[in-house]
Amino acid sequence: MESPLEMQGKSVLITGASKGIGAATARLFAAAGANVTLVARNREAIADIATEIGDRAVAVPCDVSHYSEMEAAVEACHSAFGQLDVLINNAGVIEPITMLSAADPNAWGHAIDVNLKGVFNGMRAALSGMMARGSGTILTVSSGAAHNALEGWSAYCASKAGAAMLTRCADLEARGAGVRVMGLSPGTVATDMQREIRASGVNAVSQLDWSAHIPADWPARALLWMCSPEADAYVGQEISLRDAGIRKRMGLT
Repeated sequence: MESPLEMQGKSVLITGASKGIGAATARLFAAAGANVTLVARNREAIADIATEIGDRAVAVPCDVSHYSEMEAAVEACHSAFGQLDVLINNAGVIEPITMLSAADPNAWGHAIDVNLKGVFNGMRAALSGMMARGSGTILTVSSGAAHNALEGWSAYCASKAGAAMLTRCADLEARGAGVRVMGLSPGTVATDMQREIRASGVNAVSQLDWSAHIPADWPARALLWMCSPEADAYVGQEISLRDAGIRKRMGLT
């Protein structure tokens, strides 16, 4: 695990930071010495977390599906902390959970806007500055659903698959400029999203016992590890926390 001193003074922007993996990641990176920019639609929740963290945190209300708002969030990070060192694309939605034949087109499209366009918007807003500076890390929270079709999850599976390919494209274009781009597939995590999945009763994931889900701080710890040189061998790839060897390397047990 990377030592706190190695994140000292680094600036990190986290989308979907109001709860779950995003909130856990904001707290962990701040504890490791980083300045954190918390981005989410829930203004009050991110303001509370920023207050809890203190002077090294700013809260920026933002809908990641709108490029202008994501661009403004990156600019706010630059204004507060001088530059953006790490972008963590974490914001995501699971709804609508529905059969394709019954899907509401607007709800289905909204999931694409958040899960896929939101990742593009973050990358687009951050990449030019990182490439010009010759350094930076972009981490996107992926899912096993990016690679496996699941009943009722067409919007989630399709959007996560698109985001996984965006990671590969960004790596292809930006690695030569010194930017590290990777994905993290955390598996099932004990967050509010799992409660939505369980309530739907659709496909085998909804039947999992709560004890099967990993705690939200595991993906947070994995994301911190991915900022360290130890993860350089995985640049351009998607790391899966289902891999026992990976978990051991990260110190997750």
